[in-house]
Amino acid sequence: MFDADLIAKFSDKTATIGIVGLGYVGLPLALRFSEIGYSVLGFDIHPGKVTRLNAGETLIEHIPSRAIADARSRGFEATTDFARVGEADALILCVPTPLTKHREPDLSFVLDTMASLLPHLRKGQVVSLESTTYPGTTDEELGPRIERQGFTLGQDTFLVYSPEREDPGNPDFTTHTIPKIVGGRTPACLEVGMALYGQVIDRLVPVSSTRAAELTKLLENIHRAVNIGLVNEMKIVADKLDIDIHEVIAAAATKPFGFTAYQPGPGLGGHCIPIDPFYLTWKAREYGVHTRFIELAGEVNSAMPDYVMMKTAAALNDRRKPLKGSKVLVLGIAYKKNVDDMRESPSVILMEKLRDSGADVSYSDPHVPVFPETRQHHFELSSVELTQDNIAEFDCILLATDHDRFDYDLIASKAALVIDSRGRLPMAANVVKA
Repeated sequence: MFDADLIAKFSDKTATIGIVGLGYVGLPLALRFSEIGYSVLGFDIHPGKVTRLNAGETLIEHIPSRAIADARSRGFEATTDFARVGEADALILCVPTPLTKHREPDLSFVLDTMASLLPHLRKGQVVSLESTTYPGTTDEELGPRIERQGFTLGQDTFLVYSPEREDPGNPDFTTHTIPKIVGGRTPACLEVGMALYGQVIDRLVPVSSTRAAELTKLLENIHRAVNIGLVNEMKIVADKLDIDIHEVIAAAATKPFGFTAYQPGPGLGGHCIPIDPFYLTWKAREYGVHTRFIELAGEVNSAMPDYVMMKTAAALNDRRKPLKGSKVLVLGIAYKKNVDDMRESPSVILMEKLRDSGADVSYSDPHVPVFPETRQHHFELSSVELTQDNIAEFDCILLATDHDRFDYDLIASKAALVIDSRGRLPMAANVVKA
């Protein structure tokens, strides 16, 4: 049987692992499989990325080049040649699942990837999707495509859904220490999936189906999105009442049960929290269900950049300066502190709104020295060094992402005006909370 042969290969580490998509999810996973002793073949459509990885260079700030070089010495290879798919015993898909401009699921990356894999699939392989998506994607989209190639799922080819749980830059959790959900298209698929991940992840959590695994991932992120929406709304209420919401959160967090502290901000960022809830709301509509909590949280969180803009314009107006023509320095353009990950960053949305309002916009981010080329956002800017003279040149400093490497004492003492959307600075005459 193919499942027994494949499980044996995973157990004795003679299997070749193919990772498709070498970004914030795929690259750490590739390194982990390599570290444990598997032969790893990485696939990516970007030639420049492949060239750098094969030269032992890192693509992600919190992953050192030494880790890439070590993996290369153990045989890790990156390629753009999907004709080599047949060399892999496992194919793990780690590609983006964004939203369309109408806030509906965009499966184009997943489906385009499958189209590249299908001509080269063979019997005795397992395909595992890790990209976050709505319940039914694995069964309804991937399964039939594989079966149309003449394969029987659960007998000669195996299909798994195992959602990623990466938290870039978090030193407390690594790829192998975060428990991993695994759902299979059939019982045999689940058994193969458990064997695939069993050697590299400390704890596996099997569930009854790929749909259950898909919904588990969505629930995790919707839980956060709804609670962040709640605390963002509370921030606005607290501001109207002239109360510091961060003081209130810190006080509430002393309760040893029944409360979890979430922090407000200028909006949601990252590839999961701003996007994943809408995958479920879209799927729920197919069944006539209106997901009111989820959609309301999405509305609140999506409106936060406008709230910060309003506070910025009002603060400048109080100082007899219009937003148009003012020099504004945005601090931090990554979506969260201490990383270089800019996916869905609210800081970039703020930069665009400031620019569209006529402000002269610059940014400072020690983790992003040059504003990168992206599909949606375009700025020809480099990070401004935070010196005493540079800070004094700006009419307004907007703290959007509170990296630990910023000198907050210098900022507070030298800036004419600071809009603090993260609650990082103490109250002062030149500090406005947003």
